[in-house]
Amino acid sequence: MSHNRRTAARSARILGVSAASAALALSAAGSALACSLADFSAAALCDGGKGVITVTDKDASGVPAVVTVYLENNGSDLRQVGEQTVIGTKGGAQVQFAEEWKPGAVYRVHVTATRGNKTFVNDDVPLLTAPAKACAAEQTAKPSPSTSPSATGKPSPSPSTPSGTATPAPSDATATASGSAAAPAPGNDVSPAAQESNLAETGADSNTPVIAGIAAALVVVGGAAVFFGMRRRGAGNRH
Repeated sequence: MSHNRRTAARSARILGVSAASAALALSAAGSALACSLADFSAAALCDGGKGVITVTDKDASGVPAVVTVYLENNGSDLRQVGEQTVIGTKGGAQVQFAEEWKPGAVYRVHVTATRGNKTFVNDDVPLLTAPAKACAAEQTAKPSPSTSPSATGKPSPSPSTPSGTATPAPSDATATASGSAAAPAPGNDVSPAAQESNLAETGADSNTPVIAGIAAALVVVGGAAVFFGMRRRGAGNRH
């Protein structure tokens, strides 16, 4: 019996040590997963040229937390920027508050994290001071002005004349000018008027009728002389 009692006592001590070790392990694991203020951080950033305040929650246990941001002025709340709820993750969950912060502005970020009836966090993260340089507004690219047809240097097409439209007749002044321009330059061809002038210069002048009359008179006189001579010769032969 004494031997059995010693064996039972030894077994009880072993079980007790194991239970205590398990309890300590569970306690340590619970403490590691518990939500704390160290899981929260805040920063003043720029998003697309606009200011924002970003709060990050790295609570791996996922306890819901209410984050409230205040703008401070000489240690007192000047105004409330906003309030949002965040559920933390191991990688970090974020919430953003649109705020056109001024360089050097100070903000207070309060966190309240509760689950059921237990409150894990009800405190402020360290005061947040905005950067010394404000966010630069993004420059929106303006579309380049479209090039007009006249700027390309290409002449605009003139309206074509309809095929059925008659061409107007030229005026007298136009006809005279075109006629003068179309007159051929004098060449080697001799015009009829020029030929007549040359003929007149070569003998057909005003003395030609006189000479012809004298020649006809001489022909008549000569014929008469021949006639009378022949008659005398015939009369002499008869005697």
